[in-house]
Amino acid sequence: MIMKTPEQRYAELFKEMYDLCNEQGWGDPFSYAVSREIMIANVLGHKKADTYSGADGIDTEGECEYKSTINKNINGAYNGISVQPTWEKQETYLREEKIGKYKNHYMARFEEGKIVECYRLDGEKVLDLLVPKLKKKFSKTLSKKDPRLGASLTKKEIHTYGERLI
Repeated sequence: MIMKTPEQRYAELFKEMYDLCNEQGWGDPFSYAVSREIMIANVLGHKKADTYSGADGIDTEGECEYKSTINKNINGAYNGISVQPTWEKQETYLREEKIGKYKNHYMARFEEGKIVECYRLDGEKVLDLLVPKLKKKFSKTLSKKDPRLGASLTKKEIHTYGERLI
């Protein structure tokens, strides 16, 4: 039996993972958090969405959003949100095209390659929690070098309003 170095084994696993994801239509597992989105979809019995923008997965109620973290505490970071010219247009965008578009939002926390907790939150509740935070940042964001909005759901909000699945 030929012993492989850790570097050789890593290269083999990397290629094997890429090939599997390509065969299944899951996308590049090494792009952003796609690998964790694939894991969430598979563990929850969802279909992984086949695009990089828009929905992350498809559950029994339609397209859905996934948020994941490897931090000690679960959270749901909604970053890189395109800024619209007015707050009224921003809120419409958030409700119809970005956050409110998805009935279900799933927040997962990973440890050592496994999901250790996962919650489902209703899209309307996610909007209720995030819109005030985003509105507060809106006017300051337009003057930034990278004018995109971002806000997060906290551990307390997720535990309070979410349904624990894992």
